[in-house]
Amino acid sequence: MTAVAAAQKNREMFAIKKSYSIENGYPARRRSLVDDARFETLVVEQTKQSVLDEARLRSNDSSVDPEIDADEKQSQKVSENSENDAGLTEEEVVLSNAIAEGPEAEKALQRAALILRLREGMNSLSRVLKSIEKYQGSVCHLETRPNQNDNNQLDALIKVEMTRVSLLQLIRSLRQSSSLGHVTLIGEDNISAKNPWFPRHASELDNCNHLMTKYEPDLDMNHPGFADKEYRARRKDIAEIAFAYKYGDAIPHIEYCETENKTWGSVFNTVLELMPKHACSEYCRVFKLLQEEGIFTAERIPQLEEMSNFLKRHTGFSLRPAAGLLTARDFLASLAFRISQGTQYVRHKNTPYHTPEPDCIHELLGHMPLLADPSFAQFSQEIGLASLGASDAEIEKLSTVYWFTVEFGLCKESGVVKAYGAGLLSAYGELLHALSDKPELRPFEPAVTAVQPYQDQEYQPIYYVAESFDDMKDKFRRWVSAMSRPFEVRFNPHTGRVEVLDSVEKLESLVQQLNTEVLHLSNAINKMKLPSYQ
Repeated sequence: MTAVAAAQKNREMFAIKKSYSIENGYPARRRSLVDDARFETLVVEQTKQSVLDEARLRSNDSSVDPEIDADEKQSQKVSENSENDAGLTEEEVVLSNAIAEGPEAEKALQRAALILRLREGMNSLSRVLKSIEKYQGSVCHLETRPNQNDNNQLDALIKVEMTRVSLLQLIRSLRQSSSLGHVTLIGEDNISAKNPWFPRHASELDNCNHLMTKYEPDLDMNHPGFADKEYRARRKDIAEIAFAYKYGDAIPHIEYCETENKTWGSVFNTVLELMPKHACSEYCRVFKLLQEEGIFTAERIPQLEEMSNFLKRHTGFSLRPAAGLLTARDFLASLAFRISQGTQYVRHKNTPYHTPEPDCIHELLGHMPLLADPSFAQFSQEIGLASLGASDAEIEKLSTVYWFTVEFGLCKESGVVKAYGAGLLSAYGELLHALSDKPELRPFEPAVTAVQPYQDQEYQPIYYVAESFDDMKDKFRRWVSAMSRPFEVRFNPHTGRVEVLDSVEKLESLVQQLNTEVLHLSNAINKMKLPSYQ
């Protein structure tokens, strides 16, 4: 494994260890991706700091020689305990934990790359190379360029191969040098070890963090199913089925009872009544198609498997069962692979028109029709792609954009405002509120929408209106291009993998694919011009 393959280790170390619960500071009246993301940021920061502090304390038990060059010792302002450096960076913690796996891991050769700021130009570089030699490493690649902000300094990219323990010692040694501005460890994909781990293939979604919210029927007395032992047992059984699901498995079939089908039918008929007047045309078109194929009927709840097969045929999206709660980062990452995580449990029978957390009625009636629309499916996937490797703060913003579009979005059709958000289309109370004269309607601008506070105690006072799905995608793409992520990604539909575009070779391969598509397009245009086509 490479250094940034060790970022998977980073993810495991910094994984959320607290539940989304009232006692842990999660007071939301109803579940929202925005609240999940905000809470996740706080917990990750706390957990990360705890892990780093623990690793830094452990580092006091071992010494690493910080020497780079004998002549440089006097110029370094290092504390008396520098040899027992407790100021470990996240990269060092990742390597330290990898080394701790055992003797074989300690001696394993590690191929990685370092980005260095050389304050003293080539003089600094010579010292760095001596240090690499000292720790028995080999240089595989070296390049330098003038620093963008200071022409008197150089930025260097050095690819090295050495044992993990030697690499750890080298990093700690370089970090204490006054002749270096900063030291960043990256791996073969040119991604810093500090960047959040993200899945590269749909199979890696098995590593998603499944977290159960304390706003569950057996844990919160305000939940409509709190006093219903039969309902609570049913929810638990369905959740266990989702927990056991792995990539490649068939989506489990749920045998819904008469009460559950009746609850579905009540909501289905309400949506059917309101849809022609209030839903966008894309939603109505697919809804009708689902009826024609016998998937949507008032008599029974569709199975996720048949809905997933329908989506695959129309947009390439598929479904994956979820127990109910994923972290915001993991939920958004699923969309990058054109996978939507869907629940299979049903809301309580006493509240058929309201649920405090997403259930299968919300998923099926709210989300599924538009995931079968090509333009909207593309927008959903682009939100997912933008989330890969994003910072915690950016995940919060992306979650907010998702919430005010995919969940509660409005759009214009021939000058008339219609709903396309799943939270509106599956909850008639908020749908009628959103399309009344009570809330404020604002034009969709991602930079503004991303920082809009979300109101979870009552209906939203503000909704955002898109001119069209294509206009929404264009604005979103421009906004995402300014995010802090130092690399670009794309989804390869042939391999089902997310690729990091970090080399000339990968760009050339992509250009070749684009040239092939352009050739097919050109041939189609030429054939359409032939008399026989008329």
